[in-house]
Amino acid sequence: MVNCPICGKKVDINEINNHLDQCEEPIPKKQKIGSEKSYIQPSINDSTKTIFSKSSSTQSIKPKSSEPITKIQDNGIIEVISVDDDHNNNNSNIQFQSLPYSKVQNINPTRLISKEEEIKQLKDQVNLPLAEILRPQTIEDYIGQSHLIGSNGIGKTTIAKLIQNYTRQKFIEINATNSNISELKKIFEKSINERNLTKRKTILFCDEIHRFNKIQQDSFLSYVEKGSIILIGATTENPSFQINNALISRCKIFKLTKLSVLELNKIINKGILKLNKFRKFIYNNKNLLTFDKDSIDYLSNLSNGDSRIALNFLELINSYYLNLNPPFKISSNDLKPILQKTYLSYDKSGDFHYDTISAFHKSIRGSNSDAALYYLAKMLLNGENPLYIARRLIRIASEDIGLVNDECLPFAIATFNAIEKIGMPECELALVHCTVKFCQSPKSIEIYKSWKDLKFKFQTDTNFASLEIPLHLRNAPTKLMEDLGYGENYKYNPDYKDGKVKQDYLPLEINHLKFLNGKNFGDLIDPDLE
Repeated sequence: MVNCPICGKKVDINEINNHLDQCEEPIPKKQKIGSEKSYIQPSINDSTKTIFSKSSSTQSIKPKSSEPITKIQDNGIIEVISVDDDHNNNNSNIQFQSLPYSKVQNINPTRLISKEEEIKQLKDQVNLPLAEILRPQTIEDYIGQSHLIGSNGIGKTTIAKLIQNYTRQKFIEINATNSNISELKKIFEKSINERNLTKRKTILFCDEIHRFNKIQQDSFLSYVEKGSIILIGATTENPSFQINNALISRCKIFKLTKLSVLELNKIINKGILKLNKFRKFIYNNKNLLTFDKDSIDYLSNLSNGDSRIALNFLELINSYYLNLNPPFKISSNDLKPILQKTYLSYDKSGDFHYDTISAFHKSIRGSNSDAALYYLAKMLLNGENPLYIARRLIRIASEDIGLVNDECLPFAIATFNAIEKIGMPECELALVHCTVKFCQSPKSIEIYKSWKDLKFKFQTDTNFASLEIPLHLRNAPTKLMEDLGYGENYKYNPDYKDGKVKQDYLPLEINHLKFLNGKNFGDLIDPDLE
């Protein structure tokens, strides 16, 4: 349910368009125009936020209230009628401005602040990063993560700060990049004293917790286990690799997903609204930023699920147009020369690194040259070490191709040597050459599967691993060993025609086993192919 921006009634969000077409009730009067203060809305609620967009015409009407009046058009553009600052007697010029909405908004009618108060607030915020200004202060304002490790800019720190606002417990925030053991010990002591004196628990929020070493992470264990502190850790890394298993076992892990395009659109629209307020009230710049829907989608896609990057892009765009007249509506083509280089989400040590090389490997295994080249480009253009990719190709040559194409292993080694000798960017084509060759090669997992099964048998069956080697296969370098029967009755194959002899090589207990089955693939049938 959302509030109708005209009558204030609760309406199902799916029915809001039909309701607005028929709604004729005015917004209840909050204050008469002409009184000492005119009031403006501080923010738009957190459905799909949008931005000031200039309409093709400006017209004057006689106002019924000093509040902004909104009307949503059939094309999804919302018109905001805002009262001009200059009013004479009880008459004011009311300006129409269009706001592009991807979905219908509801404006929060409950909390109003005076224009003077908002301008003072804007002055306090003008030099702060936009990502910090727009950090939600309530759960209702939080966008995304309805379901928390996660990548950059998706809301880990913000969630912790919201918990601070909603809980009555003591809240302490630290960052692992500039904290140490002695500081942690002081926090633990204070948390115990706090609990003894006030019965309040201490919530300890540790940002970038993966930056703590093993000893530092171990210091949390007893205090978490005893309940002396409630630990909230935020990390951009995979906890399975970066956090101690003992600490993981005492915590619950929530993974934050990347923000969707729709969620990023809401945040971007909030950011444009805030920037337009800065332009109008702080810089006295009447040229407001207006974006078409494609340009906002372009920014969202470019940000790759990272709200901080999206807002940094907005600040860059705002700076570019600070002393220039922006277009009537900024398009994606206007943004490309400003942002220049496409931002690609990739790190050379975290999950993106491993996910991309995994996708590259699986694409070769599936003989999909196009997909393999895509992931190869994603790695190389983001600065991945080409030798790392070449080492994986050497592995692929034996694991996925094996005996059906013996050329591939020396080809992969030659590619590795070429990279060592000529480096980037000249070695790019050697990697492309090797990648496409492997995609087009026949595949076999016979040796890989056999070796994997054999290793598993050794690791899980102690009797299998401890079987005695047959005496005739043992070496006999001493007289004592000969007397014990070592090497006795061994048949030297080269002495026999075609090297063929009847002789056992495996221990007697497993002499019947066959590890290589001559099969290149398994027996499953993909139902999607039928």
